[in-house]
Amino acid sequence: MSLGEYTMFLLVVVFVSVSLMSDVGLTETFVHSSYVAAVYEHNLILNPEPRVPQTRSAALQHMQKNLDIYEEQAARAAQQGAQILVFPEDGLQGFNFSRSSISGYLETIPDPQQESWNPCTEHGKYNNTEVLQRLSCMARRYNLYMVANMADLQPCALKTDPSSSCPPDGHWQFNTNVVFSSDGLLVARYHKNNLYFEESFDTPPQPEMITFDTPFAGRIGLIICFDILFHDPTVALVEQGVRQLIFPTAWMNQLPLLDSIQFQQAFSLGANVTLLAANLRNDQMIMTGSGIYTPFSATYHHAQKGDPEEGKLLVARVPVLDPLWVGQSVATEEVVVRVESTSSTATDSEFCHKESCLDSPPTETPSSVPPSSSTFISSMMYDPFTFVLLKETEGEVNVCNGTFCCHLQYQQIPQGGSKELYALGAFAGTHTVNGRCALQVCALVRCAGLDVSSCGQEVEEAESKMDFQLEGKFGTRSVYPSILASKFVLEQPEHLETAADGRVTMKHSNMTAGLVTACLYGRMYHLDHE
Repeated sequence: MSLGEYTMFLLVVVFVSVSLMSDVGLTETFVHSSYVAAVYEHNLILNPEPRVPQTRSAALQHMQKNLDIYEEQAARAAQQGAQILVFPEDGLQGFNFSRSSISGYLETIPDPQQESWNPCTEHGKYNNTEVLQRLSCMARRYNLYMVANMADLQPCALKTDPSSSCPPDGHWQFNTNVVFSSDGLLVARYHKNNLYFEESFDTPPQPEMITFDTPFAGRIGLIICFDILFHDPTVALVEQGVRQLIFPTAWMNQLPLLDSIQFQQAFSLGANVTLLAANLRNDQMIMTGSGIYTPFSATYHHAQKGDPEEGKLLVARVPVLDPLWVGQSVATEEVVVRVESTSSTATDSEFCHKESCLDSPPTETPSSVPPSSSTFISSMMYDPFTFVLLKETEGEVNVCNGTFCCHLQYQQIPQGGSKELYALGAFAGTHTVNGRCALQVCALVRCAGLDVSSCGQEVEEAESKMDFQLEGKFGTRSVYPSILASKFVLEQPEHLETAADGRVTMKHSNMTAGLVTACLYGRMYHLDHE
């Protein structure tokens, strides 16, 4: 979006969104305060033998190659007016290390909450901090706030306190975000709380909730990859009023519900936050998908099959969402976003308080409609969803998984001559593969084939467009809405609303491409460990 387009968009928001001002307690200051953010999807140079220990010299030589690319992108971001630049998780060293083989890549990162240190101007203060020094000087050279991810080594009290949780080798190894101010000062350090098959790293003894302040956007919170699926620290930050999150990730895409950009946008909409998401680009690991998301807009990139395997810099102007920075009160948890689509990348937006923004009350709740006949069970994302087929080109169906029910009104608009099968699925339970997540999910999906057994399988393309209203009655306020169209195109829902009784409704029409998935992804965080 150009600056001129963005200014026009802001004027539209001021004109049509009176409820945004009154419900949330925001003023025109909110609308007219903005900054330029950049994220870089990095095609990293990998260590071909990550299980073989490297000397410090060899590890540095490897990381400098990736830092050279970071330097190029920092210069490009600065030329485009960026004030903050985010690089992805594992972007310097890569992944698949053992605890011992990553040793050459580790640097001891001081805690900015305990001491002030500028690695660029005070480079002699600590040994073996070459990466920190180069990142600091990069931020300083290009006048950028800069976020990178690296490997941190922290000593712990194994010898003095054998009963502590200190690892047997006497030190912690953490997957870590570091943040530098535009003058190179190290201003934040965050250790990843939710690891995903990362034997080289430790889980911190206590979850960390780390934020930092900027002169252009106020307070910003830090999370990493798998963190986004859990309460701590991600939702805990949001509950404390943090409305802007930085999200370095090495996300392996999982259709049909957890593609990278699909869930990035879903979280931004569902949590009502800005999310600056930087992913890796690695075709072998199915890693791609980065973006700059707000409740009003989405600027994103997702590589397609056959695209050159290369990096991608995204730059966008976004509104400041920190209510404390603009001198306003923090919005309550009961405020949710309703979106009125204006284009594929930007939307006007209103916030709905309980039932105040309902166009008209629904005649029936999902639980009052009997389940449609001919339901079947099929696995989706390793979970046993209950499905019902959409047998007509338009109609109304309902499906229940236990006592949790989903309701759909739809009109299918076939394109071309191919026949496509769609199904509405419901799941309420605990996902237990590669982590425990208690879920309530309503999902309208295109099946991979014309047999019911293909419903829930991965699908990337679709021809049939769909006008629909999808709703469910959830036992959580943490519901993340998404609409994924053919070839990884995101669509902003025309209308989202949450009622006081937990009913969530998503309406959409006039799709730009065929529907792959429309989903309401509810997270029951309080049940994860039951």
